[in-house]
Amino acid sequence: MPPPKAKIFVLIHGAWHGGWCWRRVSDLLEKQGHKVFTPTLTGLGERSHLLRAGINVTTHITDIVNVLKWERLSDVVLCGHSYGGLVVSGVAEQMAQAINSIVFLDAFVPDNGDAMDNLTAQAVRDALKSATERGDLAVPPRSAAAFLVNEKDQAWVDAMCVPQPIGTMTEKMALTGARERIGKKSYIRASAYPNPGFDKAYARVKADRSWRTYEVPCGHDVMVDMPERLVEILVEVA
Repeated sequence: MPPPKAKIFVLIHGAWHGGWCWRRVSDLLEKQGHKVFTPTLTGLGERSHLLRAGINVTTHITDIVNVLKWERLSDVVLCGHSYGGLVVSGVAEQMAQAINSIVFLDAFVPDNGDAMDNLTAQAVRDALKSATERGDLAVPPRSAAAFLVNEKDQAWVDAMCVPQPIGTMTEKMALTGARERIGKKSYIRASAYPNPGFDKAYARVKADRSWRTYEVPCGHDVMVDMPERLVEILVEVA
């Protein structure tokens, strides 16, 4: 059989993470001949030295819009993990013509006017409130154990996660429905990770026939816990 046509994947990490978390997935995709971009959002990962007041979801949307523009990308598979669901929803507002398939990986699916702080778990809301009261620029990372990362990778993930800029949790999204107009939409739920926000998003899209839905039996960081299965799904929805 001829190899499938090479695809372009743009993979967006969640809160506290960086492009580093996709390494296993990107290695597997590249081995199959695909082109993979794993940009790190401003103020996180290897760009944590850029942390400052005023970084918000709009900053992170611009990070990704500019990757698509400057790399002249089209026909992309755009995947957002967790908080990355807000980012890819915003990218769709500006760059829908460049997106062939949009994927939400255990992610928030925001509506117009939503902010991460009204979608996320109470523990994160409490951490955000404390950070705001202290006058901090960012919210300390949650532990890998809290995300149910497999035990052997917990120390690595904890060592790599950094505080998340406060504005990314409080800025309200301005959405007009561009995401819904993308032809291929998929949601992947990490079924071992209890989260009412993701359950709600998953139930909603599962009831919509324009979405494909998947469940994977692992913790929240699917790209760390089950990279092979994630790659199978990403290639399928491409």
